[in-house]
Amino acid sequence: MPGSRSRLSIIFLTVLVDLVGFGIIIPILPYYAQHLGAGGFKLGALLGVYSLMQFVATAVLGRTSDRVGRRPVLLGTMLCNALGYGLFAAAGSYGLLFLARVVSGFAGGNISAAQAYIADITPPAERSRGMGVIGAAFGLGFILGPAIGGLAAHYLGRSAPGLVAAALSLANFVSTYLILPESLREEHRTERRLWDLSHIGAAIRDPKLAPLMAAWGMAPFAFAGYSVALPLWAGVRFGWREQQLAWLFTAIGATAAVVQGYLFGKLARRVGDRALLVAGGFGMALGIAVIPGLHTTLALYLWTVELAFANSVFGPAASGLVSIFAGPTEQGAVLGAAQALSALGRLLGPVAIGSIYDVSSAAAFWSAGAVMALGGAATLKVPAAAAAPVLGQDPEPLTRV
Repeated sequence: MPGSRSRLSIIFLTVLVDLVGFGIIIPILPYYAQHLGAGGFKLGALLGVYSLMQFVATAVLGRTSDRVGRRPVLLGTMLCNALGYGLFAAAGSYGLLFLARVVSGFAGGNISAAQAYIADITPPAERSRGMGVIGAAFGLGFILGPAIGGLAAHYLGRSAPGLVAAALSLANFVSTYLILPESLREEHRTERRLWDLSHIGAAIRDPKLAPLMAAWGMAPFAFAGYSVALPLWAGVRFGWREQQLAWLFTAIGATAAVVQGYLFGKLARRVGDRALLVAGGFGMALGIAVIPGLHTTLALYLWTVELAFANSVFGPAASGLVSIFAGPTEQGAVLGAAQALSALGRLLGPVAIGSIYDVSSAAAFWSAGAVMALGGAATLKVPAAAAAPVLGQDPEPLTRV
C-alpha cells in the first residue's frame, strides 16, 4: 500500500477532478437559471435543494464510510455526479434543472468520506494540514472549473459545461477505481444505523465540538447566501455574465490554492488553528458585508480576494479541529455531522438571502455578513488547545493506519 504522502497525493487528485466538474457549473448556474425564468428565490432554491441533498447524503455517507470503507462511497458518488451533470446539460426547463441539482447534491455529500480518508492516514499533529489538501483541491477546482465552464458556455453553448463535467466525473471514477487504495482498517470499522442522526446531536451537545458545529452551520449559510446575491448584483451593477463571473471565481480559486496549498501550514505552525479559525470567521463577515458599497470591478476583485483568503484559513482549521476532537472510529460520523450542518446552512442560506435580495440587494449582503459575524463569535468559544477525543471514544494513535 502506498505511504501516507502518496495516498494524500492520490486523494488530492481524486478530489481535484471531482471539484473541477463542480467548478465548471458554478458560473453557469445563475444565468442558466435566469434564462429559465428564475429570480433570487428560485435561484436560491436551486442552491438550497443541492444542499438539502448534501444534508441527506452526509447523514448516510459518513456512517456508510465508517462501515464499508471510504473507497466504495467515493466511487459511487462519482457515478451519481456524472448523472447529475448529464441532466444539467439536458435541462430545458427549470424543473429538469432542479432535478439535476437534486442528483448532484446527493453526490456532493461525499466530502465527509474524503475528509475521513485524510483523517485515517494522518496523525493528529498533521491533521489540519492534511485537511488543507482538500482545500487546495477546492482552490484548484475553482481555478480550472469556472474558467472551463465560462469558456465552454461562451463558445459552445449552455449544455457544453454539463457534458464536460459529466465526462470528467466518469474519468475520475475510472482513475479512482484503478489507483486509490482503501484507507480504513478493518478494526476501525463500525456498524451504525444509516438514518440515525444522533451523531449530530452528540456533536452539538459536546462542549468542545459545539462552537465548531455552530460555525460549521453559520459560515456556509452566509457564504451560500452571498453566492446567490453576488451574480445577480454584479449583473445589475456591472453587466456581468457567465464569462466575467467565471474569472471572478477563478480568482477565488487561485487565492484558495495558494493559501491552503502553501500558506496555511506555515500560518498554522506560527499562530495555531484556533487563531486562524477566529480570524477567518470575522474576515469573511467583513468581506461579504462591504459588497453593496463597492463601485468598481477592481474593488470587487480586491474584496473577493480578502474573502477567499479568510475562507481558505477558516475551512481547514475547522475541519482539522473537528477531526482532532473525534476518535479514530468516529471520524466519518463526526465529520459527517459537521458536513450535515454545513449542508443545512447551505440549504437555508440561499433561500433566505435570495428572498431578501428580491426585496433589497444591499440588505441581502448585510444579512449574510451579520450571520457570518455570529459564526465568528462562536469560534471564540473553541478550546485553545486540542484535548482527548470526544463522543465517548478513548484516544488511539492514528499513525497505525
